[in-house]
Amino acid sequence: MARRRQAVTIKHVAADAGVSMQTVSRVINKEPNVRPEMQARVQESIDRLGYHPSIAAQRMSGSRSYLILALNDRERTIAEWQSRQGSDWVDQMLLGGMLKCAEHGYRMIFELVDTHNDHVERELKAAIAALQPDGVILTPPHSDNPLIVGLLDEYGIPFAQIGSSGGEGGSAGGIPLIMGDTQASSNATQHLIDLGHERIGFIKGPDDYVLSRWRENGWRSAMDEAELSAEGLSAQGDFSPASGRIAALQLLDLADPPTAILASNDHMAISVLEVAQERELAVPGDLSVISFDNTPIAALANPPLTAIDQPVAETTSRAVELIIAAKRGAKRPDSPIDIPSKLVLRASTAPPASATTRRKSGT
Repeated sequence: MARRRQAVTIKHVAADAGVSMQTVSRVINKEPNVRPEMQARVQESIDRLGYHPSIAAQRMSGSRSYLILALNDRERTIAEWQSRQGSDWVDQMLLGGMLKCAEHGYRMIFELVDTHNDHVERELKAAIAALQPDGVILTPPHSDNPLIVGLLDEYGIPFAQIGSSGGEGGSAGGIPLIMGDTQASSNATQHLIDLGHERIGFIKGPDDYVLSRWRENGWRSAMDEAELSAEGLSAQGDFSPASGRIAALQLLDLADPPTAILASNDHMAISVLEVAQERELAVPGDLSVISFDNTPIAALANPPLTAIDQPVAETTSRAVELIIAAKRGAKRPDSPIDIPSKLVLRASTAPPASATTRRKSGT
């Protein structure tokens, strides 16, 4: 019977290189106080022996755990997973976060935390006690939850607040990152205005998301700049398909309905398409539609949706970099890091029918 090969440990590397285990750990963790020749010597032993560092070995260099904890809202995340409707927020967050963590010898742990205040503090304290993370990434609506940010400040844990300006939660220790929601919404609205639309409806996101307000502000600012009335053209949604349907019916039942609708996420925009089909409204001939997020369902819709593409992976990657830098003593940014979104043009937008008629008649 073949003998099981013994796993290579940090002790083997230290003995092979003729250095202490602490020195090996500093090389593994890319500490700045290691001479280049010593780093090359230890790395040669690591490569030759086929050593793969463990979390325990990394922790030998000091107080770091080399774990970054990413938190997402439990209720909405589970609902999206169960519906299997193509939302890839979590996928993109893990893509950007895990790859960047790997570059720095870190691991990302993903946890779902209840939004409700009577649960969130207990759940977060339990996660911190079990994992002792070097940093935490918060996503909406957790990014501005005063209980969460206050607890992280109390523990002295660096944390990134995605989709937050940093002021809502009352924290002095967070690192806010935004994805240009206001400007993106304004740009999308301006695209519709440039096509000739004057009646542009807007479906809002839930009030507990700060970015819902930013997106509405972008729509209103573009309408105001073009001297177009937004009165009565907004409808409340909560990011769910059902709320998108109710909002679409509300807007299209107006005496003077919109010729275009900007929805605050893809699921609600898909509901707009379904309502339009039921009413035999052609998209984009009778109604133009733009969505937020640009998840896979936007490109697969019929017609494919013009959508605001949010750089979730890039933003999470940047959050990891900033947390690691903060853990190493770097000064935190004085203002929110802005990673802008972009508008992806597809087949769901066109000039309104009235504008097309005017062009054909030459008036």
